[in-house]
Amino acid sequence: MAPGVFVPRRRTEFLVAQALAHAPGARLVVDLCCGTGAVGAALAEALEGPEVHAADVDPAAAACARGNLAPYGGRVHTGDLYEALPGSLRGRIDVLAANVPYVPSDEVALLPAEAREHEPRTALDGGADGLDVLRRVAAGAPDWLAPGGCLLVETSERQAPEALAVFRGPACGPGWRCPRSCTPMW
Repeated sequence: MAPGVFVPRRRTEFLVAQALAHAPGARLVVDLCCGTGAVGAALAEALEGPEVHAADVDPAAAACARGNLAPYGGRVHTGDLYEALPGSLRGRIDVLAANVPYVPSDEVALLPAEAREHEPRTALDGGADGLDVLRRVAAGAPDWLAPGGCLLVETSERQAPEALAVFRGPACGPGWRCPRSCTPMW
């Protein structure tokens, strides 16, 4: 952990468990919107020596993740979603886990003080309906996933039907439909 960096909650363990269930032999793992890098570290710990990359738009988060992923040889990139990743990862990712910001903008003020006052707004605010970043992740995923790769995201139970529609709809790219392993998590 580090001051001003998003700390994943216990519910994020479900995202990690689902990633392991869907891709137990994953060789290349990417943790987008990584915050502390906890998802990438948990996957690195559970899998047999995967190549791990993580990315966050917040430089403080990326610095924190670097420290947490260093024991696994993880590489951390600073920048906006896929723009931060090396092009050599395109079409090769077995597990793409993204703990995207998913709180609707007008509900950020309603969050508990521990989140609202100590975590960056960019790690919480998902836009008007909370799904802006999720849509961007879904739209870019087909170019980055390996054949049979899986994309897992965290969202709220209330948002799950709309999030699932994003993965089944045109936001994921022309002709791309949600594969069985592409699972929105809530």
